[in-house]
Amino acid sequence: MLKDITLGQFFPGDSVLHRLDARCKLILTLLFILMLFINQSAVGLAIGGVYTLIAVAISRIPFRLFLKSLKPILPVLVFTSVLNLLFIEGGDTYFAWKFIKITEEGVQTSVFMILRIVFLILGSSLLTYTTSPIALTDGIESLLSPLKKLHLPVHELAMMMTIALRFIPTLIEETDKIISAQKARGADMETGGLVHRAKALVPVLIPLFVSSFRRAEELATAMECRCYRGGEGRTRLRQPKTGARDVIALCITLLFLGAVVAVPRLI
Repeated sequence: MLKDITLGQFFPGDSVLHRLDARCKLILTLLFILMLFINQSAVGLAIGGVYTLIAVAISRIPFRLFLKSLKPILPVLVFTSVLNLLFIEGGDTYFAWKFIKITEEGVQTSVFMILRIVFLILGSSLLTYTTSPIALTDGIESLLSPLKKLHLPVHELAMMMTIALRFIPTLIEETDKIISAQKARGADMETGGLVHRAKALVPVLIPLFVSSFRRAEELATAMECRCYRGGEGRTRLRQPKTGARDVIALCITLLFLGAVVAVPRLI
C-alpha cells in the first residue's frame, strides 16, 4: 500500500502541462479546486470531471499512476460513502431494515462525494507530477512575494513547503524498508486487534523518526556547505516566464469555471 502513494513525486516529460509556468499551474490548481467545490450540482461536477480528464490526457502521464494514487484513499472513500448512505435521508427509500435506511438522496450524495474526491486527487496530483521541486519552490515564492512587504520570510516558507512535499516519497520508501526489516525479524503487524497493531507500529515509528532527523541534519549540513543563506541576493539559473500557452490555459480554466457556475442555473 505504501508503494502506491505517489504524492510529491515528479515525472519528467515534455507535455503541454510540463511546459507551463509553475506559477500558472499553482493558480490553475486553486481554480480547479474552486471549480469542484463552488456548487453542489451534478452538472457542475460533470463539467469539472471533463476538465480533469482532459488535463490528465494532456499530461501524457500513464493513467496507472493516477490509479495508484487513488488506492491509498479507498478506505476514506468507503467510509465516507457509508456515512452518507446511512445518515442522509430524503426521496424514495431503496432499502430499509431496522435502523438501516438507504434513500435516494443518500445514494446521490454518496456518489457525488466519491466523484468529487476522486476528481480532486486526480487534478491536484498533476501539480507535483508535472512540476519539478525547484520550479515549484520558485513558483510559490513568486506568488507569495507581495507578503515580503509585511516582513514575512516568503523564501523560507516556500522552501520548507517544497522540501516537506519532496520528502514524502523518501519517507514512504524508508517506512516500507523498516516494515520489511521488522517482518524479517518476526514482527507481526497484520494480525490481532487494534491495540496490538498500534503497539506493533512502535518498532517502525522510532527508526523512522531517527532516520527523518538524520536526513534533516544531512540536508542542513549540505545547505551550509553550499553557503546557503536564504533568498536574499540569490539568482536563478532559469527565470520563470509567462508565455502564450499559460494565458491560453488560464483562459480555458476560467471558461470551465464560468460554465460550472452558469450552466446549472440555466438548466
